[in-house]
Amino acid sequence: MSKALRIGLALAALAAGCRAQAPAAGAAKAPVSRPLSREVVDWDEYTGRIQAVQSVEIRARVSGYLESVHFSDGQMVAQGDLLFVIDPRPYRAALDGARADLARQQSKLEFTRNEAQRAERLLARNAISREEYESRTTELRDSEASVQAGRAAVESARLNVEFTEIRSPLSGRISHHLVDVGNLVNGGTAQSSLLTTIVSLDPIHCYFEADERSYLKYTEMARSGERPSSRDVPNPVVLQLADEKGFPHRGHMDFVDNQLDPSTGTIRGRGVFPNSDLKLLPGLFARVRLLGSGRYHALLLPDAAIGTDQSERFVLVLNAENVVERRPVKVGRLIEGFRVMQEGVGASDSVIVSGVQGIHVGQKLEPEETPIQAPEHFASLDLLDAEPAAAVGAAGANAAP
Repeated sequence: MSKALRIGLALAALAAGCRAQAPAAGAAKAPVSRPLSREVVDWDEYTGRIQAVQSVEIRARVSGYLESVHFSDGQMVAQGDLLFVIDPRPYRAALDGARADLARQQSKLEFTRNEAQRAERLLARNAISREEYESRTTELRDSEASVQAGRAAVESARLNVEFTEIRSPLSGRISHHLVDVGNLVNGGTAQSSLLTTIVSLDPIHCYFEADERSYLKYTEMARSGERPSSRDVPNPVVLQLADEKGFPHRGHMDFVDNQLDPSTGTIRGRGVFPNSDLKLLPGLFARVRLLGSGRYHALLLPDAAIGTDQSERFVLVLNAENVVERRPVKVGRLIEGFRVMQEGVGASDSVIVSGVQGIHVGQKLEPEETPIQAPEHFASLDLLDAEPAAAVGAAGANAAP
């Protein structure tokens, strides 16, 4: 081999060696963190529909011509507010007639009472027959019954006069009036005229439906004591409208249905929410979160640190030799940007939490400890503190959502 060739081979080998040692001289750094250990709680999410606690159709109880309307369409009304007036003159006349008839019956009663007392004295002296005495006492009883009937007629007529003024049976928002002044209103029957409607707004209900699997889960949790049944305890529930971030409306469960709907395989539940700002309106769709577990400790990682390969979830970790390993994991709920790690990661593992797209399995990296920025106390637990579940009964075989 010529001298020139030997020199060329030596230079090539030296260059290759330099290239092989270059990564070691300037090894890339990987931001790694150990999973967080925090106390958390799960919330199950459903789609619900807001409904009024009370909804009333305002109908007339007497017939007549509508005389006046005493509200503006769509305004808030208070219980007892005057809404409509039906012409009361025919009913006042009927009341005057009933009172006059009652006065006549009372006068007759006084006369028959005196006659019965006189007959009793005469019978004691054998001045009249027993048949005549019994006839006068019978007239007295008839007069007493007539007076009672007259009083009932006066009360009925008085009520009819009162019913000509239609007042609000509850506080809430009224709809528009459906009958204009001057029209004949039919009242007191199944076909009574519908005048308007009123719905209460504060508090307000939200109905939602839970599937059969969720029902069975809640039942088992109640039996084990992990989380009480909403039949027995006002478990906290939170609500979000379509234009809101987070779940700002806090309430509690106050009803669970007594059976599952066989056509849908779901059971209906209901939460009640304060609504002092009147933002929650009957008919709105809402997203509802119901307490889905008891408190428990979990290992958490930022959701961005978890990769997806088709149906498999994985994380990248550095082993004892600082070599990248791919670790399949089983994940749980997402809690405020952090994913619950159920399997595959331990509390002491060094997990690469950022830049995973540019890192390859088998690569040797220098670990750079990067503490995970997370609150010491998650807001989801604050909901429990704000709405404590006060037990009103023991959870048992009838436990439900």
